[in-house]
Amino acid sequence: MPVEFTEFVLGRSHALLRFAYLLTGDRHLAEDLTQEALVRAHRRWAGIVSDEGPEPYVRKAILRLYLSWRRRRSSGERPFAELPEGLPGTVAADPAEHVAAADAMWALLRKLPRSQRAVMVLRYYEDLPDAEIARLLGCSTSTVRVHAFHALQKLRVALAAGPGRVHAPGGRR
Repeated sequence: MPVEFTEFVLGRSHALLRFAYLLTGDRHLAEDLTQEALVRAHRRWAGIVSDEGPEPYVRKAILRLYLSWRRRRSSGERPFAELPEGLPGTVAADPAEHVAAADAMWALLRKLPRSQRAVMVLRYYEDLPDAEIARLLGCSTSTVRVHAFHALQKLRVALAAGPGRVHAPGGRR
């Protein structure tokens, strides 16, 4: 029996919003992307409900909206007003340490180019295999691996530089 749009939104909107938040790092932008993707899905609802359900279509719409988003922030760094529930990673004994570590990781992820960040989120937060990431991004699996390699390389350099000294490879700050 096909799922109704309202039932889908009520049941899956939290997971979709979390996915968008992991891509953007901004709750308001995540809400905008999720809402826009759901509006687009609603227009084509009868055509997108398949054996897999509508979620793959909506997730891909969120991903494409994120990758094509042209508006840039005026400030490169912003503290988070709140962190998403169940943020993956090591849980520190002190909650303040956990928040500081998560904020530091988000600061590093925000510095990655959009395609590399999308690969990192899809691979490490959504736990998708390279073939599925390639299908979502519309590229080859080798391109996914290249994006992941470059992103991890940038993150390693930034972590080695230490706090306050995050810079891009090649000496540019």
